[in-house]
Amino acid sequence: MPIDDYTGGTALDSSVLVVTTNDVPGHEVTQVIGEVFGLTVRSRNLGSQLGAGLKSVIGGELKGLTKTLVQTRNEAMERLVEAAGARGANAVLAMRFDVTTAQDVGTEVCAYGTAVVIAPAAA
Repeated sequence: MPIDDYTGGTALDSSVLVVTTNDVPGHEVTQVIGEVFGLTVRSRNLGSQLGAGLKSVIGGELKGLTKTLVQTRNEAMERLVEAAGARGANAVLAMRFDVTTAQDVGTEVCAYGTAVVIAPAAA
């Protein structure tokens, strides 16, 4: 399987920079817009669950579930970027993921951070 299937794939095509740091080197925050998030809930696939059940007995990576989680995180990120752009941001600082089980029927993934406007720092 291609590495993109397990690492988040290619970069988002966007004018919104998303970083996990609190700042962007060489840039200054000119406006703090506020918290933004992207949320998705993905139901579990019966086939993946059966495969996961077998793997839990014999051991090994649950590749189907790994791929599904990567796709779910990407979807949450896309929604985060969309929300930030809609509010006029060109960057999201301190981006994090929160992952929880949603009432035993699926996985909830929330990507969140602080929407800001950044500009190159004055020399």
